[in-house]
Amino acid sequence: MEFKFETAYNQEALTVMAKTIRKTARKKRNRRSHIFGVIVIILALLLTLPLGDREFVIDFRTILTWLVVAILIFTLIFEDRINGYVARKRMMPGLDKAVVTFSEDGYHSETEIGTSEFKYNTIMMLAETADYFVFVFSQSHAQVYNKKSITGGTVEEFREFIKNATGKEIQNI
Repeated sequence: MEFKFETAYNQEALTVMAKTIRKTARKKRNRRSHIFGVIVIILALLLTLPLGDREFVIDFRTILTWLVVAILIFTLIFEDRINGYVARKRMMPGLDKAVVTFSEDGYHSETEIGTSEFKYNTIMMLAETADYFVFVFSQSHAQVYNKKSITGGTVEEFREFIKNATGKEIQNI
């Protein structure tokens, strides 16, 4: 059985890829980063609030502290989109669209630049979102496959095929 996907590596796909890597391969590191960020936010707010008999003063340090807190909150909320944007900017021209064919012994990817062959044993983790299958290879590398573009079978058939081919369970994100 052969399955084929045609995926555009646009902002949406790269955001899904960043979110999946964050929730799988970088899970522990991400949790520590979020805890550290929340602690910094709380400390910054406590240091600028008038506690005890101190008077509330808006000066350069207070404004700067609040600006840093706002940037930190923005980054924590939109980190997947930011990481997807950075990945898109770093992506080589010609890699923004891939046609991938899956077979029993591996899968074959075609882009404007060329073709690549992959074996299933290089996949570290499998994940699935509402619109994509995601293959995670490391803490900074992954591939996404748009479910809407599947040919050669159904999404359920591909799910079973890839689980059997890799010997790994699919994590829902």
